[in-house]
Amino acid sequence: MEIADSFIPTAGVVGILPLVTYFFLVVATYTFLGTFIAALATRSATPAQPDQSLLLMLTAVTAAIAGFSYYQIQGYYHDMLAELVTVTDPENRQVLIRESYNAIGQYRFMDWAVTIPLLLIQAVRIRNTNVGTPARTLVTLVIASFFMILTGYIGHQQLAFDNEIMVGPKLIWGAISMLGYAFIGRILLGIWRQSAGQVQPDERRIYKLVVTSVAAFAVAYPIGYVLSLTSIDFNLIHILYTTTDLISKVGLGLAVYFTLTKTLQSKT
Repeated sequence: MEIADSFIPTAGVVGILPLVTYFFLVVATYTFLGTFIAALATRSATPAQPDQSLLLMLTAVTAAIAGFSYYQIQGYYHDMLAELVTVTDPENRQVLIRESYNAIGQYRFMDWAVTIPLLLIQAVRIRNTNVGTPARTLVTLVIASFFMILTGYIGHQQLAFDNEIMVGPKLIWGAISMLGYAFIGRILLGIWRQSAGQVQPDERRIYKLVVTSVAAFAVAYPIGYVLSLTSIDFNLIHILYTTTDLISKVGLGLAVYFTLTKTLQSKT
């Protein structure tokens, strides 16, 4: 549909799956904007300990970066849908979707290069606000996660001149990326095993949110990477990664909020 030279996609012209994908991308943009505002408002209106104030700020920064990233992603995806309308052959439509995914997907990796290290810091600090976490451990997590995302990004861009994915090089870079992935998992498991016995019954909801938030990305990242080597409709990978980003980033934001409210309740 066109209104005064503006294109508004509908299922009738782009198809239901591309439109649902567009829906998820726009909803993610709105959600991260709301999370950013909520985190800043909570930090300003609520007395918090220094550690909790830092976690709220990290939540706001993470949401701001993710929101801007998804604003760009949905904008470029919208442009792709405008071009998709002009393509009638089903095979050529899939080619356009695949090629656009490889281009648009760059912004997710650029987002993750910043937000995943911040999420890991939040996940560790929220479980160790009382005893603290060695700075060396936090720095190691940041470096390992950046290495994982950077090498994954290089793998994502293993494309021939015609924008076709080069399977061999992409698998090699994916394997290199998994080295950082495995290293991060080893560190987190060690930290959480040490603190698991300290979890009180009223803290289990927070602990489950933290674990679910980190696990969501840990499961989806390699699955989406491998699926891009198949003939699957790449809109499904867009939806997978968008849903995962919402679970991990909003989930940890909620965990930070519940930690803060629990602390305030204990003081009253």
